[in-house]
Amino acid sequence: MRIGELAVAVGVTTRTVRHYHHQGLLPEPERRPNGYRDYTLRHAVVLARIRRLTELGLGLAEVRDVLAEDAGKDLVEVLSELDEDLARQEAAVRERRERLRALLETEGGLPVEGPVSPQLAALFRDMAPVVADSPMAAKDREVLALIETTADPEEREQLMGALGSAFDRPGGKERAVAAYALLDELADADPADPRVDEAARALADCLPRDLLPETLEVDPDSSFLRAFYADFAPAQAEAIRRTLRLLMDMDMGMDMEGDGP
Repeated sequence: MRIGELAVAVGVTTRTVRHYHHQGLLPEPERRPNGYRDYTLRHAVVLARIRRLTELGLGLAEVRDVLAEDAGKDLVEVLSELDEDLARQEAAVRERRERLRALLETEGGLPVEGPVSPQLAALFRDMAPVVADSPMAAKDREVLALIETTADPEEREQLMGALGSAFDRPGGKERAVAAYALLDELADADPADPRVDEAARALADCLPRDLLPETLEVDPDSSFLRAFYADFAPAQAEAIRRTLRLLMDMDMGMDMEGDGP
């Protein structure tokens, strides 16, 4: 048989046959004097087995192990491992579908930053009427979505609880509106503008005391913070930088009080 006849007989393409040659799965046949490869029934049997194994989901490295003469006895073990892997994939798919269903059923619809957790979507929904026209609030929502994505489940739960309590406490919404307004005013300001300090203190007053130190390693020279600050106008970035310092100082002050007599 020529390569095209072999491919048709087994139901694959000639490119697939050549790929299996290159991977060392299918032995190269001898060539006739005219230069054409001469495939035998044995080649067809091996190629058909490769096809069956790959259709079961085995990778080519696993197929190579199965085909090796001294590994034939391991076929049951390989297939059992494959079955366990498929079961894990099925469980993961079910979990993703449950998460998708929860997102699709989110009250009020998905936010533009979605998909986010139902808890963060609810927070965004509560914030929207209060700071609907604030460019800084829109950036804040993006950052919160980023933090939620990168946080582990325990940190995510802490983040949602802290933000929700800060926004719902007496005067929380009003403080948020004032802080966002001050930050929006700094869009074209100089970093030395005295309003930078005012905005930093207003923002620090809005945020839970234990939020950022637990969620983010606050290192002024970290590459994350450098990229983070670069996304804001210089005066806005300086206000946020000072906010982090204020929060850290407050956190250190609370620690010192706790260590006192």
